[in-house]
Amino acid sequence: MLLCIRATVIEDKDTSSPKPGISRRSKIALVVLAFVAGLIIVGLIAAQYAIHHAGPMLRARVIQTLSRRFDSQVQLGEFDVSVLNGLQVEGKDLSLRSNIDPSLPPQIQVGQFSFHTPLLDIFQSPMHIGLVQVHGLQIMIPPKGQRSAMPKRKKSHRKISLLIDKIICDTTTLTIMTDKPNKVPLQFQIHALTLTRVGNNKPLHFVAQLVNPKPLGNIATTGNFGPWNADEPSDTPVNGSYFFTHADLSTTHGIAGMLSSQGKYSGQLDTITVDGTTDTPDFSIDVSGHKVDLTTQFHAIVNGTNGNTYLQPVKAHFLHTDITATGDVVRARNQPGHDIHLDVTVNRGRIENLLQLGVKTDPPVMTGNVQLKTKFYLPPGNQPVNQKLQLRGAFAVEDISFSNENIQKKMDQLSLRSRGQASEAREMDNQTGILLPGQQDVQANMHGIFSLANGELKLPQLVCTMPGAEIRLAGVYTLDGREFDFTGRARMQSPISGIVGGWKGKLLKPFDPFFAKNGAGTDIPIKITGTQANPHFGLNY
Repeated sequence: MLLCIRATVIEDKDTSSPKPGISRRSKIALVVLAFVAGLIIVGLIAAQYAIHHAGPMLRARVIQTLSRRFDSQVQLGEFDVSVLNGLQVEGKDLSLRSNIDPSLPPQIQVGQFSFHTPLLDIFQSPMHIGLVQVHGLQIMIPPKGQRSAMPKRKKSHRKISLLIDKIICDTTTLTIMTDKPNKVPLQFQIHALTLTRVGNNKPLHFVAQLVNPKPLGNIATTGNFGPWNADEPSDTPVNGSYFFTHADLSTTHGIAGMLSSQGKYSGQLDTITVDGTTDTPDFSIDVSGHKVDLTTQFHAIVNGTNGNTYLQPVKAHFLHTDITATGDVVRARNQPGHDIHLDVTVNRGRIENLLQLGVKTDPPVMTGNVQLKTKFYLPPGNQPVNQKLQLRGAFAVEDISFSNENIQKKMDQLSLRSRGQASEAREMDNQTGILLPGQQDVQANMHGIFSLANGELKLPQLVCTMPGAEIRLAGVYTLDGREFDFTGRARMQSPISGIVGGWKGKLLKPFDPFFAKNGAGTDIPIKITGTQANPHFGLNY
């Protein structure tokens, strides 16, 4: 525009007849050439300056930007700049230490990084970089409160001099330290990490893929991280969604199955709220080996700095049974692994489903509707689940039938005799357990309190009722089904003579008053011993 104005002025002034010397057009051309030459000279000077000062200028900008972005002391090893084709930068041994307590290990370390940008972009403020390639990123989160005694400093809001669109990290290690001397730090290997929206005092948007060590499986997650809290890294905000696939539960001792899960999370590193679902179509416990389709829906609080998880609650479903659990999964004090403490409730379930999942015998010993409340404790260790699982609670089972014909036959006969139908009970013996016309298998109800430890189910108080009888027992049942050992008392409607029946019953009739007690026709001590396959019922005298 200036050239055009200058040309117009010259034309306006030159209205007289031509004079010898330089023509008007020549003068215009000279002005244009001079202007272009000036631009070239300025460009050459700028390029020369950039060539000689690009390295120190870029190094200073990288250090300044990281220092302000993460409020840290920055140390940078090698920093090589090539200007043959724009600015090609390669750096090594980058580390960021806390400004508050430089004695702590570096919070962020980078083995190598590189980026490319046009040469003249070095004069922009802030300078813009499209892509940074990073190899060997290490992030260390110190224990929460480690620097609580250090004075808090005012946050810096100074502008940064370098803007980055995207950072791609091919190998990343996230380590969460612990202040407990016997604890191994939590460590996660992220094999693909992409960061975008790398701005000043703004969250980093991330896309990551990693392998979860236990249970072994692949996690894909995307979300936002930050802004980085330099005073307390564990307070750094985080939110996003995840997909957990091909998780092999057999890598966790005692259980098996291929789990998949998805959900969303938000909060801070030390208090992350997670809502999600899981599906394990072939879940099993090693003690039984029976596979079931297990699905869960959960709301949990996860402490990302130590791995502790607080379930509030988990709702699980398999077969025809629903289970609700609340509690926590926390790192054990004196050994690797986690202690699992839960309050478990079954308001609507089937006892055969629980037995199928937790007991080796097939089919399960009994069927019926179950309600249950129990304290659940599973410590860490390499022992089988049935040997280390501990339970303590109460239960009620209604409409019980026994899958073992021998046990069901004994229950049917006991009910018949308790109602004074001894001849029908004997006839059942003669018919090898086949019910007579009009007869039905007896269904019983049962309730009691229990505890489980070392693979043994202890029932200090077990009450079983059926038509004509009430049985109170106490004893032990092993989860492998190999041992029954119960003793107690049976209260029956019929007197002892009616229970025995026949000519023996007539002989016992004078003794009916001796066996009657507390309004019952007969009150006698009994015992149940043997195995599930071969139980023995008898009097306990």
